[in-house]
Amino acid sequence: MTCPAADILLPPAPAPAGSPVAEAYGRLTAAYPGLRIDERGAHEPLPSGAGWVGADELAAGGTALDDHLAWDAAQVLRDYGRAARPDVVAGFGLHRYAWPACLLITVPWFLERRVPRLPVDRVAFHRTEGRMSVRVEEFACLPGDPAAGLPGARTVPDEEALREEVRAAVAQHLGPLLEGFGPRLRRGPRARWALATDEVVEGLWYLGSLLGEERRAVAELRRLLPGGAAPYTGGADFRTLTGPGGEELTTRDRAGCCFFYTIRPEDTCTTCPRTCDTDRVTRLSAVTAAD
Repeated sequence: MTCPAADILLPPAPAPAGSPVAEAYGRLTAAYPGLRIDERGAHEPLPSGAGWVGADELAAGGTALDDHLAWDAAQVLRDYGRAARPDVVAGFGLHRYAWPACLLITVPWFLERRVPRLPVDRVAFHRTEGRMSVRVEEFACLPGDPAAGLPGARTVPDEEALREEVRAAVAQHLGPLLEGFGPRLRRGPRARWALATDEVVEGLWYLGSLLGEERRAVAELRRLLPGGAAPYTGGADFRTLTGPGGEELTTRDRAGCCFFYTIRPEDTCTTCPRTCDTDRVTRLSAVTAAD
């Protein structure tokens, strides 16, 4: 599954002066125009109403989550002519929020070695416009980073410590959402964190390919999620297949399942464990040839 492109594309608001993540977010949008990020100042409220929903509202699991999932249920019925199970709809709704939300943290780390902390009360989402509004009040960086003197900066000693900051920041943001979505997903904690693992890996892997840095993204993700890094289930788990011309094709097996096969059994994700390597080689080779 991939994050749907926006229906309406509006220019992002200017970033606050001295933002440590503005350049990374700008590069993200330049590579993937379906996601626009508006940064808010330290005391500026996030937008609400008119299509906006706060991450904290989704985590609360009430009416805002009902409305969010109603969009996914209607989309499945419209596009595939059949209704999806409620737990499958919940999985789609979680993915369509978590995929871009993880990029808010992983892309600044990947591009700038800066890791913003984004509790759920500092992010709002407008799915039909492909926009996220964020308020970055704290971030981690390495010693010697020019941003280390900015308000909210916190230095950590080395790359592994920074990777731990990424894992912690994503867990801080997604943890409440996994709890809020939990009763709708009908999956236990381990299965929910498997979904989170996939959102982290597949989002940055995709952005890395758009930025022309897929190989580096794969290497970085292997170090970020080597397996056994609680609460994440599994790891990046990349592996290499050989194409018909001897070329190397990168794939992985998802830690979790989106259950899309319950809607269209003939269609599976390329990284789905149900997709055999022969089919993966065929699909990946076709993409390589098209490029």
